[in-house]
Amino acid sequence: MITRRTLLAATAGGTLLGGALATGTAHADATVAVNPGTSYGTWEGWGTSLAWWANVFGDRDDFADLFFTTKSVAYGGRTLPGLGLNIARYNLGGSSWNTVDGDSMAVSPNIPSFKQIEGFWQDWRNEDPTSSAWNWNADSAQRAALVKATQRGAISELFSNSPMWWMCLNHNPSGAANGGSNLQSWNYRQHASHLAAVALRAKNNWGVNFATVDPFNEPSSSWWTATGTQEGCHINATEQAAILPLMRSELDKRGLNGIRLAASDENTYDLSRTTWNAFDPATKALVSQVNTHGYQSSGGRRDLLYTDVVTTAGKKLWNSETGENDATGLTLASNLCLDFNWLHPTAYCYWQVMDPSPGWAMITYDPSSRQPGAVQTKYYVMAQFSRHIRPGMTILNTGVDYAAAAYDPAQRRLVIVAVNPGAAQNLTFDLSRFAQVTGGTNGLVRRWSTQTSGGGDLYTERADTFLNGKRLTANFAAASVQTFQIDGVVV
Repeated sequence: MITRRTLLAATAGGTLLGGALATGTAHADATVAVNPGTSYGTWEGWGTSLAWWANVFGDRDDFADLFFTTKSVAYGGRTLPGLGLNIARYNLGGSSWNTVDGDSMAVSPNIPSFKQIEGFWQDWRNEDPTSSAWNWNADSAQRAALVKATQRGAISELFSNSPMWWMCLNHNPSGAANGGSNLQSWNYRQHASHLAAVALRAKNNWGVNFATVDPFNEPSSSWWTATGTQEGCHINATEQAAILPLMRSELDKRGLNGIRLAASDENTYDLSRTTWNAFDPATKALVSQVNTHGYQSSGGRRDLLYTDVVTTAGKKLWNSETGENDATGLTLASNLCLDFNWLHPTAYCYWQVMDPSPGWAMITYDPSSRQPGAVQTKYYVMAQFSRHIRPGMTILNTGVDYAAAAYDPAQRRLVIVAVNPGAAQNLTFDLSRFAQVTGGTNGLVRRWSTQTSGGGDLYTERADTFLNGKRLTANFAAASVQTFQIDGVVV
């Protein structure tokens, strides 16, 4: 999201780890001790928001297979490893182009058409979803992507970048003129009603059962303006607290009691913590899952957000949206490892797997011609994580901020993903705290590697690494990511 990203590029700093500033880099010839005695929950999965890219390519099966399966998929004259994402975030839009009683949507001069997502409740005069006030043919491409992801086993979340234009004070779903609150107070319930009606329609007509609904997107941020480049709406913490009970009520009265509330999709770890702590106990009780965005990059107190949300409040914690302007994927890998070791989310969602900007994209596209483009190295880096740390695995402690570990008790399999952002070096993984570590034949450890600097491995598998007792040593090329699959592991 361009406005937000530009602002944060100048503000992201070092990560505070236990009160000290750390760089997140590995030390030369370091040893990483994986600790099965400390775990951070069961991994729920990997995802992406649909939104803009799905508004263009949502009806294509090849992209559904690339993103939501682990199949080998033909694309651009080569075969790519499917990313195996299993979470699809559906963006309920705020746009429509009809006129009601002489009123119509105000449009930012800077928003491109592919970022305008059409909503369903287009005429405020009738709340009945079966009436002509609702257009259930809207947003066909993104809906198609949601259905295709669901058919491939994905779970789903419903979220809103902006309420419908007619719910906004200035009728502009890009934001208020000054970046202030833009949802009319008399439309709080209507905003919740729109979301709940879509959730019911999805269940009854699309074959989609949303697991969670989040009625906000970066609501405390002030960059949502009438001249913005996308849909967005400032909704402060007090207003959020007024909307959440209405959201619960609108779901419940439709028999959707099993859909959990998520909030608040704030832009950074620190802002997520500020909003969460602004809620009173009754509001917190309504929220089952805290969604945070990861646009603080290597900055922010991930550890304090985890303590407040998971340790103290007992809620789920997701990194529900993140991205970075680095096509190599090295930044993605480094920040992911920081998340695993300090934030401890149980899910991670990349904002847009396809994007016009090569830096932000895993696969690029031209929004004017609507033609897909090049696969970025970041795609292969994502595969290092998402194809191997799978739903149901237990996330373990590595004690370092450049490696993540997960254990599958059913398969007796340990997965380690490590990033080496600096010069070439050896890393040794100490598995002595496990009761048994045998590996494959002759202690074989399968490994995959990606060299983010170009010209080297791109998710390349090799069978050339073996255990030495309960230790594993591997050479890491400069600016590289490796994944190790160690079988025959017993806790």
